[in-house]
This record gives sequence, structure tokens and C-alpha cells, in this order.
Amino acid sequence: MPHMTAFARNQWYVAAHAPEVGRELLGRTVLGEPLVLYRTEDEGTAVALSDRCVHRRFPLSASRLDGDRIVCGYHGFTYDTTGACVSVPGQKRVPRTARVASYPVVELDSLVWVWIGDPALADPAAVPRARHLDSPGWVTVRGMEPVDADYGLLVDNLLDLSHETYLHGGYIGTPEVAETPITTEVDEDAGVVRVSRHMDDAACPPFYARSTGIEGRITRWQDIEYHAPCLYLLHSRVAPVGVLPEADGSDPDAFHTEITYAITPSAEGRVYDFWAVSRDFARDDDEVSTILRDFNHTVVMQDVDALNLLQRALGTERAGYQELSINIDTGGLAARRILARLVEEGDKPVERAP
Repeated sequence: MPHMTAFARNQWYVAAHAPEVGRELLGRTVLGEPLVLYRTEDEGTAVALSDRCVHRRFPLSASRLDGDRIVCGYHGFTYDTTGACVSVPGQKRVPRTARVASYPVVELDSLVWVWIGDPALADPAAVPRARHLDSPGWVTVRGMEPVDADYGLLVDNLLDLSHETYLHGGYIGTPEVAETPITTEVDEDAGVVRVSRHMDDAACPPFYARSTGIEGRITRWQDIEYHAPCLYLLHSRVAPVGVLPEADGSDPDAFHTEITYAITPSAEGRVYDFWAVSRDFARDDDEVSTILRDFNHTVVMQDVDALNLLQRALGTERAGYQELSINIDTGGLAARRILARLVEEGDKPVERAP
């Protein structure tokens, strides 16, 4: 088996897009822990419990809700929102040990975050922000794809966008992406990696030509912000060539797209790829939403296919093979260092800036 990136357990991870969690029971596996998610009837609060009945391990996600209680679909063991079993079949006394784990949940920026580690360390203030996902002035399309690959491979993929030229040509890739040098900044203490690529004169890929209506060449800025271990933000700016930001940094004539990925390890060799594309233009245009949703889904599936293939290839490598890294890998290598440190430190969550 190839080397697998270890899990940092005392961190927040995205278990779902907020619209996915409702009154239908939803099963997800995070860091190898099977979860069942749902919303309470009156308050609409998201709940995350272990997805295994204490009796015969039947998945609670394949069961049903009775009010805010889950009734196991196999023998009827019934659990409240804290995970306590409140009823068992055929007897009045509920065994003292009849309880499933309940996990801390934070719902923020239209994402549902869960904490798999020590509940005493779960600080809601440590959740990294993606405010554009539900801010006025932005419109978002979103989805999720599971990948049969180590989550570290997805981190590598997203921090090196030169692959857009080759893997995503005809959608978001143009020759300039691979040809333009990057700048990389690493804040080891905050667990943040920034990778920037500014293209002053580039071809306009179909993803942007179709959504913005720009004809001809563009300035294109890609500014990545990766918050280890889980959140990836790509601040994207495109404008016709010659339209540059004002001295104060504003650029009213540009088109801004925020591309968000939540990278959630599901189990060893499996990762959830939560994606969202937010825009500040053509906000009432459903056709633009459809274009961006369809294009980004295609791009994500190209990544999924490539990473599944890469994982299988790594699984057949002889022991001790050597990777070759170059300048484009600076951000990914920094992310690997930070992830390894988070695992090593174990009980020390990342300090987020307010």
C-alpha cells in the first residue's frame, strides 16, 4: 500500500453542505467514524451522532426519525439528540451503557462542521471562515464528490494549479497557467499556505468566457489560501487585458469568483471533495449558474478520475520509490509539513485569526 496521510483528529472538518442536512437521515464517514446527521424539528439545529446502533450495529442512517429521536430500523432502539438511548424493545429498563457518541457541530457559512476528536477541545472559534458562501452579493453553486484516494493527494492537487493546463484544458486550463511562475507564502503557526499566480495576458478559458461574456484575452489572478487541514479558498479575478485594480486595490470592472473546496478525509484512502463556486456578477442569471455548476462538476470529475488512477498507481509502486519535486510543488510540500505537525501535536487545534 502507498503511504497514507495520517489524520489530525482534533480539528474541525466539513461533514456536509448545509442544504444537505434536513429531516432525512444522512450518513457520512469522517476520519473513519460513521456519522448520521439530521436537523431537529423545531429549531432546525444540526445533530451528528455515531451511525451505529449499540445493539447490533445497524446503521442509524438507514433508520427513521420520530420527532427528534432516531428509531433504529432493525430492533427499534431509540436515541435522543445527545445519543442517549431512551427506549429499547420488550423491557422498561434501558441499559446504562446504551448510548451512541454525539459529536460537536458548528454550522457556519452554509457548511456543517463536525469535531471527531476530544470534545473538550472543540472550540467553535477555530472553524476557518468562507463568508462568501452565504454573504449578500454572492451567488453560489455547490456539490460533493467522493474520491477513492488519500486526502493528501487532493491537497497536492489543489495547491498546484499548473495541472489545469493539462488535465482541465477546454474548461479552466490555458497554457499560461503552467507557464506563469508562482509565489508561495507559508504561515506555519497559523497552518496557512498561500500560493499566487498572476497572469497579465492570458487566453480566456471557456469556464470564464461562457460565464462573463469576455471576448479576447484577459488578466487572470489566482490567489490560493489553504487553511490546514480542511479548507481551501481560491480567490479568482478575471478582467479584459488592461483592466487592472485601482491604487486602493478595488477593481469594479473585474469579475470575481470564489472557488471553495472542503477536503474531508472519509477513511484511509478515501476523501470527500466538497466544492462550491461563488460569484459577484450575473447574480440573477440562472443560465450562468448552470454553466458554472456544470463546468465545475466536470472539472471536479476530471480530478476524481485522475486521483483515483494515481492512488491505484501508487498502490503498485515498489517500496522506497523517490518522488521528484520542483518549484510548482512548494505550496503542496508546505501543506504536507503542516499536516504532519498537526498530527504530531495531536491535542493542539490551529489558532485561527478572528
